[in-house]
Amino acid sequence: MKISLFILFLIATVQVKCQWLDTLGILLNSQPSIDARLESRYSFLNHSATEVSGIRLGLSFKRKLRAGIGYSWLDTPVSDKKLIRDAYGISRVTDDYLKFGYVCAYADFVFHKTQRWQLSVPIQLGIGSYWTQYNNGLKIIESRKRLLLIYEPGITIQFKITRWCGLGMDVCGRLALRNTKYVGEKLNSFVLAPKFLIWFDQIFYIIAPKSKITQKFGPAYW
Repeated sequence: MKISLFILFLIATVQVKCQWLDTLGILLNSQPSIDARLESRYSFLNHSATEVSGIRLGLSFKRKLRAGIGYSWLDTPVSDKKLIRDAYGISRVTDDYLKFGYVCAYADFVFHKTQRWQLSVPIQLGIGSYWTQYNNGLKIIESRKRLLLIYEPGITIQFKITRWCGLGMDVCGRLALRNTKYVGEKLNSFVLAPKFLIWFDQIFYIIAPKSKITQKFGPAYW
């Protein structure tokens, strides 16, 4: 009985994998459009709300699969107190600021879609560096930059208000794969990214329904 259930499980797994690969093949063979955006992702560092900004550039396949590259950086002051000897030889306490930035590859696959609602699974992998810096009274002193590996799995919910605008929310987890005690304590966190979405290609299709571009890539759709 256990062997039969195991065989059925393997068959079902293979069937799901084949169906997913077939869908992926169809999407990749479709005419892609440009996916370009600025984004802000909110999380917690040192028990304080922080913002990580980013830029993204990639391709979108039938609005069901987006993939590309980007760059993200810490956009909020985050610091610890540090005892230093300043440029004048005086011991004092100053703010030691955390900094990081990383290049990332991302993919976002839509697994459920209705006329207005959409659920997708975003995945992001990043590689970059982190360091700390403080002012000694005359100049900025930076620590040695260290390797940073970031993995951010999550889920995205999106509501389409009209053909050309909508609202969305990413709920992700940020994991620092080079998990020294310092990196783990500072960077591992839940990540929230509220979004106001505007699809400029859909606006163009609505404004110019008879243009050659609309005839080739349009029309606007839900």
